[in-house]
Amino acid sequence: MTTETPTNFIHQIINEHNESGRFEGRVHTRFPPEPNGYLHIGHAKSIGLNYGTAVKYGGKFNLRFDDTNPTKEEQEYIDSIIEDVRWLGADWEDRLFYASDYFQQLYEWAVQLIRDGKAYVDHLTAEEIREYRGTLTKPGKNSPYRDRSVEENLDLFQRMKDGEFEDGTCVLRARIDMESPNLNMRDPVMYRILHTDHPRTGSAWCIYPMYDWTHGQSDSIEGITHSICTLEFEDHRPLYEWCIENLGIYAPQQIEFARGNLTYTVMSKRRLIQLVRDGHVRGWDDPRMPTIAGYRRRGYTPEAINDFWDRAGVAKANSTIEIEMLEHSIRQDLNQRALRRMAVLDPIKVVLVNYPEGQTEELDAINNPEDESAGTRKVPFSRELYIEREDFMEDPPKKFFRLAPGREVRLRYAYFITCTDVIKDADGEIMELRCTYDPATRGGDAPDGRRVKATLHWVSADHAVDAEVRMYEHLFSVPNPYDVPEGEEFTYHLNPNSLTILSGCKIEPSLADAKPGDRFQFERQGYFCMDPDSADGAPVFNQTVSLRDTWAKIQNQKA
Repeated sequence: MTTETPTNFIHQIINEHNESGRFEGRVHTRFPPEPNGYLHIGHAKSIGLNYGTAVKYGGKFNLRFDDTNPTKEEQEYIDSIIEDVRWLGADWEDRLFYASDYFQQLYEWAVQLIRDGKAYVDHLTAEEIREYRGTLTKPGKNSPYRDRSVEENLDLFQRMKDGEFEDGTCVLRARIDMESPNLNMRDPVMYRILHTDHPRTGSAWCIYPMYDWTHGQSDSIEGITHSICTLEFEDHRPLYEWCIENLGIYAPQQIEFARGNLTYTVMSKRRLIQLVRDGHVRGWDDPRMPTIAGYRRRGYTPEAINDFWDRAGVAKANSTIEIEMLEHSIRQDLNQRALRRMAVLDPIKVVLVNYPEGQTEELDAINNPEDESAGTRKVPFSRELYIEREDFMEDPPKKFFRLAPGREVRLRYAYFITCTDVIKDADGEIMELRCTYDPATRGGDAPDGRRVKATLHWVSADHAVDAEVRMYEHLFSVPNPYDVPEGEEFTYHLNPNSLTILSGCKIEPSLADAKPGDRFQFERQGYFCMDPDSADGAPVFNQTVSLRDTWAKIQNQKA
């Protein structure tokens, strides 16, 4: 989110407004989440667009909670949203608002519409209202309560407010046009009865405004200039404008843009709630979840997420973006900032038979080749080491260049070693490798100029720290999780291998000082982040992303 954001169609509209003087050169945006769940990565696009637009034009940005449905809202969600928006880099300064701040004003405006004959209390049931609304091809029909007098409507609405009626008894509807081609204009519901305490207003209200009655008027109260929404609100814009026009209040401009969808991902809040509720994941911040909290726990950075949405751009048509593009952004970011460390995830022991017993030496290792200022660290080296089990083959194929009997390889930052013997258990499983080392190759180069074809990472057995490492695949096994056989739910394509927990991993001792949230590149493995589940002497790391850049490969193939 920088002032250098490329111009898009929204900025073109703002430029036109600035030229015409419509808002006197002001740009004031907002992000208005409903506190009924955690934010997901799609929300990051809206946050970045709204805040980035305000920054670009030297304007203001508000964070406003649309807290109009107390049956689904929780303080946990409010707290998480505040944390996520701040983490993404958006600064609302002192402009944190709630739609519930405006309940009294919204009520008074509803009374105004009743007095003007533009709203009425309807006693149809919810099912009857749907039936009377009609369809896209069939016009609606008027409610039998539509022509109540102003006096009767004022009395009934007051009694609704006073708690005289039970939930669902009646609603307040705008009186617009039941034959409108836009279903949103067919006398939409403005207020419903909910005898439920509100997280902020307690029991002060038992009638609550609908989103469409709240949204535009809240924008107006706050002096928002450009109400930037996702595309599904395009059909709601006539109602947004009707409410403001008929109240005779300040009018912002609603502008719609296309939301961004990701392959292998669901971003419906209802579906995400189901994943959490039914135990398919370990919570809202499970690193497999597309929530901001999940990505943060997995090790993603706000810079990578914002870069991804900058690359994706702002469009007017919905599209689905390959998740590999998001993974490319985090690789690019972590390649520059993540400290390098060595970790062996599936260890096999190596004993250097000609290395002095009881000796330990410290070798210099580079912290980040992309950042010279990161410097170096000392890594302990001893007679017994761990390497990856997959880095050894007893009978290797032609193109396998790693360790094998009689073959010489390089240990990163250390020495050349040659495998001389393979120790197996009674079942024939390899338990230990016996090797020799060449002391003349300290640092990884041979004085006689001989070369090896493989460099392996390793950890000293005497100094290794045991760790748990959680490896992740996509939560869903297919690019479009909604493409399921008839009668099946979206959970049909849940990937049973989305989480693999590796225990007994061996990590270099410097990682023992890591803190939850610290990010590293495990050399030759990928990028990893320390998890909050870590305890003293029992570190836990989440795989953020592998080293292989599938997106870059795709782009090279296209070129």
